[in-house]
Amino acid sequence: MSSSASFASASDLQEQRPQVVELAAQVYGYISQHDPNCGFVVGDEFVVAVDTRPTPKMARQFLADIRTVTSKPVKFIFLTHYHAVRTLGASAFADVQAVIASRGTWQWIRERGQADFDSEAGRFPRLFQGIEEIPGLTMPGVTFEREMSLWLGSRELRLMSLGRGHSLGDAVCWLPDCGVLFSGDLVENRCGVYAGDAYIAAWTKTLDAVLALAPQVLVPGRGAVVRGAQTAEAIGLTREFLATLLQAVESGLRAGSGLKECYALAAQAMKPRFGAWPVFEHVLPFDVARAYEELRGTEHPTVWTAGRDVELWKTLRG
Repeated sequence: MSSSASFASASDLQEQRPQVVELAAQVYGYISQHDPNCGFVVGDEFVVAVDTRPTPKMARQFLADIRTVTSKPVKFIFLTHYHAVRTLGASAFADVQAVIASRGTWQWIRERGQADFDSEAGRFPRLFQGIEEIPGLTMPGVTFEREMSLWLGSRELRLMSLGRGHSLGDAVCWLPDCGVLFSGDLVENRCGVYAGDAYIAAWTKTLDAVLALAPQVLVPGRGAVVRGAQTAEAIGLTREFLATLLQAVESGLRAGSGLKECYALAAQAMKPRFGAWPVFEHVLPFDVARAYEELRGTEHPTVWTAGRDVELWKTLRG
């Protein structure tokens, strides 16, 4: 690709050092500026990690930071959804008894896991430090259809699939005793919202279910932790981003516009409100491509491959 058509993320070379942030008693976020967030919950006997990092090398850093809080073993990993940046560090957690995910996440790993891995590694080279160590795709050993509970003594971690959204299998980790919610990428906090693998119209409805939980503390997929009234604001901004995207592309389709013209309309509509958000320039082409096909009747997102990524970026940004 020429420099004018290279991925927006290709020039993103500044490493972000995640920080452990206490959310409630024995509940922690692992928070970056705008890289994917993770988290963990410390129980009486063991730890549950919420998502991992993209590679074993980067996950070892996560584990070392968990060790600054507790020496208890990480026995379970919960995956909020499937994207390679969320899951492929799992092999670094040697004490894990089970990786847990929704059935939809299991299905997507089976159907598009390797293609997504190849695609994401090309899009975000900085996020795949030590890529050669990855032993293969991370497959859940325990799945659930709609909801399951994981108990740490008297504390419940309620794992819930609230509906399609950012992916087929999005699920959240809800701690009702303290009002903490790990939303995965269903909610972003003032960061570009990636919808390239999304069910966009359904996502806006799924956000109603997230809002109904009334979380007091929310760990978004990307961006700072939000608390109190700011949780509803972050959910609302995510919804607004998606609604603006759909409206712009729909207006282009009504006028008979093609993909490139719809992209221009979306950029014009969205940049004044969202253009300064981190990763906006990266996600927008993929978001428009998915909105364009969804509005034309393609129910399930077309699998992204490294080759399809390149062609799209050349077409829209070249």
